Amino acid sequence: MTETGQSPEPKGQVSDAVRGNWVDHLAPDWTRPYLRLSRADRPIGTWLLLLPCWWGLFLSAAQQGRFGWDGLWIMVGSGAGAWLMRGAGCTWNDITDRHFDGQVERTKSRPIPSGQVSAKQAAVWMVLQSLAALLILLTFNKNAILLGFVSLVPVAIYPFAKRFTYWPQVFLGIAFNWGALLAWTAHSGSLGWPAVLLYLAGLSWTLFYDTIYAHQDKEDDVMIGVKSTALLFGKDTPKWMLRFLVITVLLMLAAILIALIGASPIALIVAIGAPWALGWHLVWQLRKLDIDDGDGLLMLFRANRNAGLLPVLFFAAAVILN
Repeated sequence: MTETGQSPEPKGQVSDAVRGNWVDHLAPDWTRPYLRLSRADRPIGTWLLLLPCWWGLFLSAAQQGRFGWDGLWIMVGSGAGAWLMRGAGCTWNDITDRHFDGQVERTKSRPIPSGQVSAKQAAVWMVLQSLAALLILLTFNKNAILLGFVSLVPVAIYPFAKRFTYWPQVFLGIAFNWGALLAWTAHSGSLGWPAVLLYLAGLSWTLFYDTIYAHQDKEDDVMIGVKSTALLFGKDTPKWMLRFLVITVLLMLAAILIALIGASPIALIVAIGAPWALGWHLVWQLRKLDIDDGDGLLMLFRANRNAGLLPVLFFAAAVILN
């Protein structure tokens, strides 16, 4: 026990991990560095990767008026796949950024720069996670499988984006919202315009929430010479975020109108509640935003799990009502 009566932080705990998380307190010691590479101690990223999958799945189900056992498997498979691919992507990110992470206060405690694992060990872990995700992907139809393989391109590029553009959040959005395309296709059998519009809505949403996240590191980013929308927007960040908010809402609304044009009027009205609810949550975040409050920025970033769950609830209700 410390002098304050609080338990000491577990050995190797990452600085921005959720306090009291299961990795640092329940997982076997030898697994902890690998689970930290996968961000299992910071689950918000898995949610942000998963939620666009569920958007695509439930909007497709609302359009077709059915969910079924295949929908249930896509829902569960998306959850497992999001955990695995988020883990593989974060491991890849930490391998490529290992020299930068040691120079940034928030990231120097990550497993590679802190010496918990080597880059080679991390690479093996990345491959194992990717192979497990592949097994899930292969249970979907061939069009969804093809989309899954194409998604590896933005995943591979993203860690390098901040070295050559002030818009790395665009590359993150391209990768993180791919599930909207994949899950829609896995359920419906083919890609459609509603999925594309939903995907673009998610990309705009990513620009909103990851700009919040990037403001935590802006001083360190300047020092080490990497770029972000936080540095690009500076004090104009609220204006840009308002634009992303409006674009997100309008694109999601367009996706719903095209998908449910022939659906039950009640189902359509309920589904339209999705962008309305998401938009109001983003307005709340914008009102709370202080770009110089690190703790507040992290809280708002994590709040996007609840923001992204709201459309899922409205789309699920539309499935029942159609």
